[in-house]
Amino acid sequence: MVTGANAGIGLLTCLELAEAGFDVIGTARSAEKAEVVQRAAHDRGLALRTVELEVDDAEACAAVAAQVAGMTGGGPWGLVNNAGFAQSGAVEDVSDELVRAQLETNLVAPLRLARLFLPAMRARGDGRIVNISSIAGRLAAPLLGWYSASKHALEGVTDALRVEVAPDGVRVVLVEPGMFATDVWSAAQDGGYPPASTPRYAAAYARSAALAGHSRKLQDPVWVARTVRVALTHPRPLARYMVGADAVAGLTAHSVLPTAVTDLVKSVTTGLRPLPSWRQRPR
Repeated sequence: MVTGANAGIGLLTCLELAEAGFDVIGTARSAEKAEVVQRAAHDRGLALRTVELEVDDAEACAAVAAQVAGMTGGGPWGLVNNAGFAQSGAVEDVSDELVRAQLETNLVAPLRLARLFLPAMRARGDGRIVNISSIAGRLAAPLLGWYSASKHALEGVTDALRVEVAPDGVRVVLVEPGMFATDVWSAAQDGGYPPASTPRYAAAYARSAALAGHSRKLQDPVWVARTVRVALTHPRPLARYMVGADAVAGLTAHSVLPTAVTDLVKSVTTGLRPLPSWRQRPR
């Protein structure tokens, strides 16, 4: 079962797994979005199933878990927690309500679904859970602090879960994409930033929104889908898979450069401060 299946990484993952011979169930928030998944599969000559699910709704998750158990003879062998979104904004500009929504979708919901399906996996003595995180879970990004927090927490709890369920035959894997051309970055184009508390934040939001218009020039998300397939098919998957040249380069830079340098680069590239002038001041 793949959550958030109607677009981006989720849709490509469903198609990639169906082509690999998996019996795929994709979740979408509405019948219209589920139809998008079915149509994409039909265009490729593939067969997969869909269910409607709002991952933030605990009762809906329980109901869908029961539904999927009936569809699969007890429960899915694999769960890919892909549904999520990026809450933009400086840390102080994001309200408690928006923070809770970010954490509910990106952190609570994936582990809720894991909790619902784990008993069947344990009884079977086999199963796999793949949590789609982000390089932002390792490297915090300014203006995406709460998104980074949600993914950092997802990585921490996934590390714990991996150890807890390994003796039951269940493998738990993290996939950490860099920036890929998906709808997760379109929110900034659609006014996804909260009201700015300072002119400096307002200018940075405007700059980021303008850059978001170039998201189509980012890496093809099909590579993330293929990585998920590897995580599901390899007999001994890695604990985490980092995907994307920017993710690898960013983590490498953080490991070798002083924090003051990487902080300055982040600040300048997001428009939070101007590029420093290195001209020597007159005496």
